[in-house]
Amino acid sequence: MQTLIKGARVLDPGKMDGYRSVLIRKQSIAAILDPADSVPGNDDDIDVIDATGLVLVPGLMDIHVHLREPGHEYKETIATGAAAAARGGFTAVCAMPNTRPVNDNSQVTAFVCQKAGVARGARVYPVGAVTKGSAGTHLSEIRDMQLAGIKAVSDDGRPVENAQVMRRALEYCHGLSIPVFVHAEDLSLVNGGAMNEGLPATFQGIPGIPNAAEAVMVARDILLSRLTGAHVHFCHISCEESIDLIRRAKQQGVRVTCETAPHYFTLTDADVTGYDACFKMNPPLRSENDRQAVIRGLADGTVDVIASDHAPHSQEEKDLEFDRAAFGIVGLETSLPLSLKLVQDNHLTLEDLIVKMAKNPARILGIDNDITPGNPADLTLIDLDETGMIDPARFISKSRNTPFSGMAVQGRAVATMVDGIFVYESRHV
Repeated sequence: MQTLIKGARVLDPGKMDGYRSVLIRKQSIAAILDPADSVPGNDDDIDVIDATGLVLVPGLMDIHVHLREPGHEYKETIATGAAAAARGGFTAVCAMPNTRPVNDNSQVTAFVCQKAGVARGARVYPVGAVTKGSAGTHLSEIRDMQLAGIKAVSDDGRPVENAQVMRRALEYCHGLSIPVFVHAEDLSLVNGGAMNEGLPATFQGIPGIPNAAEAVMVARDILLSRLTGAHVHFCHISCEESIDLIRRAKQQGVRVTCETAPHYFTLTDADVTGYDACFKMNPPLRSENDRQAVIRGLADGTVDVIASDHAPHSQEEKDLEFDRAAFGIVGLETSLPLSLKLVQDNHLTLEDLIVKMAKNPARILGIDNDITPGNPADLTLIDLDETGMIDPARFISKSRNTPFSGMAVQGRAVATMVDGIFVYESRHV
């Protein structure tokens, strides 16, 4: 059986933008056709998908998610996370290693790969821990994990506080040609804080986290990247100081990339009211000035990637006093609609957005996701016009911890294809 996605606007940034039909045979893209072209082969063997009015793009990739398995399956599993990713339009995700046990060896990596292989949803690329147990003292079995399937390393959830350990990790990973995903946080400056340091925190009596807690570590790891030549990728960048440092480093030729998350260009600390822990994440929601700096960083290319930092938690872990509640929100099923607002508000073009949600993530991971014959048929169909509200009750994810409940949005993924098979389809596609 072949599949013909007919009449979509096919947008592959830097390669193609026009109305085309895409023929999929087995697991691969077989041909790119003009709408009027005849399809080679037997028409009776073709499943035709009328994609008129939709946009077909390279499969979206979220390079920063927490799937919680092994060890915290009550929050999320690899299967539910992969399915939630597919509903959000993602054909691939990177699973962070802060599981139980931590993914710091090839056995855990193999377990994640095995579970991902039988899940019907997005591809799952494991990220290995930089240090054993993510304790920040001794390097993990990085080469063994690479052979088992990791695409990057990170101690996300915790920083690598010891600069010498980080230097050695960068030198080692540079030799293996894999990026180090950095959780930039100086814990001594966090000092028990629970939201952004500013007037909203002061008014509510909540301990604050200054921008410097992030920016100090960004500055350190820029210097270490320059020293070692290694690729440093900064996770969940949230504040103006960090973006300024990264912009300057890129201008100087330092090998750094970075991501932000939709909550950092959508919300601010002024939205944290009523001690609602669904607004508690790490790093925290920052000021309006920081939100605007994030948007400028996206617009000028300083910020390479939009990633969700999908961090599912149970209701019991969120229904606590604000300073005791868990950090983190779910994001796989809200990331694309929230990000499309940047296009609607003319901060980014649609092409820019697909670069940040598909092309740059693939480039960082060393994956070719061009829409071209011979490549795997990993594709996302987007309806730019459909409107609705974010409803956590409809999430496929096991968890519901989102600050966006009830928010009106426009645009969403209506179909997600991995290896030539639809792993998500809405009813009207």
